[in-house]
Order: sequence, then C-alpha cells, then structure tokens
Amino acid sequence: MGYFWTIFALVVTLAIAWRYLGSYMAAVYEGRVTYLAWLERPIYRTLGVDPDAEQSWQRYGGALIVFSGVAILFTYAIERLQGSLPLNPQHLGAVSPALSWNTAVSFVTNTNWQNYAGESTMSYFSQMAALTVQQFASAAVGIAVAVALIRGFVRKGSPTIGNFWVDLVRGVIYILVPIAFVAGIIFVGQGAVQTLAGPATIHNTLTGAKQVIPRGPVGFMETIKQLGTNGGGFFNANGGHPFEDPTGVTHFLSYFLLLSIPFALTYTFGKMIGDRRDADKKGKGGGTGGVGGGTRGMGSGTREGVAVLMAMVIIFGAWVGFASYAESRPNPAVSAAHVVKQPEGNVVGKEVRFGVLPTTLYDIASTQTSTGSVSGANDSFTPIGGFALMSGMMLGEVSPGGTGSGLYTILLFALITVFLGGLMIGRTPEYLGKKIQAREVKLAAFGVLIMPIVVLIITGIAVSLHAGRVAPGNSGPHGFSEILYAFTSQANNNGSAFAGLSGNSAFYNVMGAIAMLLGRFAIMVPVLALAGSLAAKNVVPAGLGTFKTDTPLFTGLLIGVILVVGGLTFFPAVSLGPIVEQLLHGKLF
Repeated sequence: MGYFWTIFALVVTLAIAWRYLGSYMAAVYEGRVTYLAWLERPIYRTLGVDPDAEQSWQRYGGALIVFSGVAILFTYAIERLQGSLPLNPQHLGAVSPALSWNTAVSFVTNTNWQNYAGESTMSYFSQMAALTVQQFASAAVGIAVAVALIRGFVRKGSPTIGNFWVDLVRGVIYILVPIAFVAGIIFVGQGAVQTLAGPATIHNTLTGAKQVIPRGPVGFMETIKQLGTNGGGFFNANGGHPFEDPTGVTHFLSYFLLLSIPFALTYTFGKMIGDRRDADKKGKGGGTGGVGGGTRGMGSGTREGVAVLMAMVIIFGAWVGFASYAESRPNPAVSAAHVVKQPEGNVVGKEVRFGVLPTTLYDIASTQTSTGSVSGANDSFTPIGGFALMSGMMLGEVSPGGTGSGLYTILLFALITVFLGGLMIGRTPEYLGKKIQAREVKLAAFGVLIMPIVVLIITGIAVSLHAGRVAPGNSGPHGFSEILYAFTSQANNNGSAFAGLSGNSAFYNVMGAIAMLLGRFAIMVPVLALAGSLAAKNVVPAGLGTFKTDTPLFTGLLIGVILVVGGLTFFPAVSLGPIVEQLLHGKLF
C-alpha cells in the first residue's frame, strides 16, 4: 500500500510540474521572464554576446560545439592540476590522463559515467568547480537544443533558430539554479552533508581502531545531479549513500527532480506551438525575433504536447510495472542456493532503508531518463530486472529521457511516425503544419539510428579484444551484459552501470569517451540541422487528408515505432545477455 501511495503522490506532483513548470519554461525561452535581467545582462557583456542577435542552425551548432570543447578542456585541466589547487583537505593528487579525459567528456556530455570513487579521487574543488558546474551547463545545453527544435516548428520562413548563448544562460539562471537551490536546502535540512571541513576521523578508545568518514559539499551537488538528469554523485555508492539520500523525503524528491523537467518539456513544446497558432489567428505571423507571445491555456498546441507526453508515460509506466514485478519475485540465483523463502522478493543490492519496490522505481526512473544515478546495485537485479534497466535506454531514452534530450529524441521518432503514416495514405507527411520531406526524414533517421550503431559496434569491438574481455567481473551471459550495458549507458549519456565491470582502464576510458561524444553530439547536430530546415519552411494549412498528431491513434503509432526500432535493433544482443541468463535459471520470471 505504501508503494501505491508513493506512485500516486509522484503522479500528482509531476502533473503539477508538467503544467506550471512547463508553462514557466516556455515563458523563459520566449523572453517573457526577465526578473534576473540585472544578472543576465552582465553575463552577455562578459561573453561579448549580443542577446538580440540570432543565429542560423550552423552558427548555433558551432557555438554549442565550441562551448562544449572548452568545457571539456577546462574540466580536464582542473582534474590534472587538482593536487596544486585549493579545497583539497585529503591532499589528493592529479587524476590520471585517461581517467581525466573520460570524466571530463562524461560530465560535459551529461553522462556522468564515473570510473572512480568520488570520495577518494576528486578534491572538493574538482567536485564543485569542474563537475558540478558541468552538471548545470550540460543540462542547460540539452534544454537549449530541444527549444531550438521547437522553434523550428514554430517559425515560418526564418533563417534563424535562436541564440545559443542566450538559451544557455537563461536555462541556467532562470530554471536550473533556482530549483536546485531550493531543493538543496531541503536535502541539507534532511541531513545530506554539506561541508568543506574535510573527512571526519573517529577513534575507538576501547579498541584503538580509527575510521575515516568522507564528507564534503554533497547536498547541493545532489540536487542538480537529479534535476539536470546528470547522475554523477559525490560518493561511489551514489544515491545508496545516506549522506546523499538521507531520508524518505529526499528519496521521493529525487524521483521528482529527475523526472520533472523531461516531462514538463512536453507542455513547453505544446505551449510554444499553441502560441504560434494563436499569433497566426490574430494575423501576427511568425517572424525571427521570438517564438510567439501571449498566454494561453490548454489548447490545440498543448494537445500535441499531451500526445507526446502520453507516449512517454505509457512506456515509463509499463517499464516500472515490468521491473517491479520482476524484482518482487525471488532471486533465481539465491533460490539456486536453496534459500526457499524470499518474502520481499529480490532484496540483493537493494536500499534496505526504503525497500525493494522504491529502489526499483528509483533505478528505473534513472535509466528511463539520462540520469544514471542509483539507489540500489543494478548488477544485482534479477536478469530480467536488469533487462528492464538496459532496454529502457535502448529505446533511445525517450520515456521521458534527459533534460532536453528526451524531448528532441522523441520528436525525431514523431517525424518518422508521420513519415510512415504518409506512406500508408499516399501523401506527403506533415507535422505541426510543416511538410516532412526527404531531408527531414534523413536527418531524423540518422539521429535515431546513430545510438544503436555506436553501441553495437563498440560492444562488438570490446568483446573481440582482450582489453575488453578482461573487465567484466562475471563470465558467460552476465559478463556480456556488463559490457553491453556499459556502452548502452554511455552512448545514451546515462552513466549508470552494471558495477561488476572494471571500467577504469585505458581501453574503457577511451572507448567510453568516444561513445559518449558520439551519443551526444552526433544526435544534437542533426537535430539542429532539422530545426534550421523546419524553421525555413512555411506552415501548410491542415486539410481533410492531414494525419492528426494530437490523437490516441498517433500516440499508439509513435509508441509502436519506438518499440519496433529499439526491439529490432537490440533484440539479438539482449538475447545473448539478460534473456538467456534468465532462461538458464529455467524460467522467464
């Protein structure tokens, strides 16, 4: 019953966030929110940016790549020099070159894959100035790309899609910092550690034993870790550490934070589309200086957002139910050891403070977004439960996906869906009044297929080379699952792992960085090109033969396309991993 009320409360709070946070984000990117203009303007002057000058998709993408490249070098330099930098009470030395490179790429790409234990590898300065800063920046970059794509649908005959620097700054100061700050106060108030005092040393006067307890600036890093769907924690145990997630309140808030922006962006999408339609009805047209104005309630544009939202919700709900059932069953490996009674299900690796089902919900929510934070040990899920974690990422992380990345990826699937619908009725497909022609279909297909191509090729390389095969801590199907999960996670910018894999080697640091870079920027660039192509088009009035994209039929077809693409692409691989591992125990559940 307690789990039911947890789900109920989560649905209610997310529904509120969807409506009001979604509307607020639309206002932020439409330029209607200006209460921090006193802070915003000096930032633009420092950057040498004209906030009124808009960019073509090429210049927008170029600015994004340059910013991300500089961010990688900045983060890498701090890690390599941390032994000479302040706020290092443990006197930790420089991080190795390969690990520094992997970590810098990981945090800049919003992956937060961690081949290290944070409390024994990174100084306080590295955790704050390098990693936490990138957790804000990478999340803002993802939202910016999603908003640029929305502008592609909104604008008519426009050569520009916005200004990257403006979108980046506004995302950080108006959305991420305020929410993370308020949530951080709650986390610290509940007991999350927030100190620069260094580790605590405990002496047992009776036995003479000494224990060093790591501490640090944990609480506020925890909130942006979840809110920005980053996932990288201060401690190696991540969300399973009581200093990061001390109470049931923070546990619930973690669910909420990591799901709130990805779900709310569907309302932002519908709101901005609806604003264009309202402007068209009033005869104002599109223009290049903004994305429509005015305020409006639940209207036609919002219905398109609801159609996309329902696809996300149905997939997410199905995976939560599937994984919860799998983990509530006895662990087959434990049963094989003749442990007959397992009344709570698979308790191995679960957070005992909260229970099997809340831990499962946390980890499913984390893998269905690009967060990758964990409350339990993913590697100790049942084989079919681990399949649920892995397959959620294999669908492209669209349910609801990461901050920004979930929305723009599911919109790529939406374009493929209307293309297939157009083939079935024999007319040029349209989506939100824009004709979807060969260029748009090719860009959408490339963006959808690049992730599975990267995952399968690099996984094939890893299992073919000695350097790749020595890393798994298990042999057989589970060892293969550990490799497949690692590159699925990195190419989806998720960051979670089956922790039996020893990833801190030159091979995995380099190959993982390649997967993360391609999984991030080889999708973002086609999305921006698609935004530019759509923005240049005029709006075509809907006709009798137009395929409606705000109906349950469209939602069902969209879900089908997502499942078919993910299922057909990865089914042979997962058959060699978690599925055959489960069947070796004699049954599927």
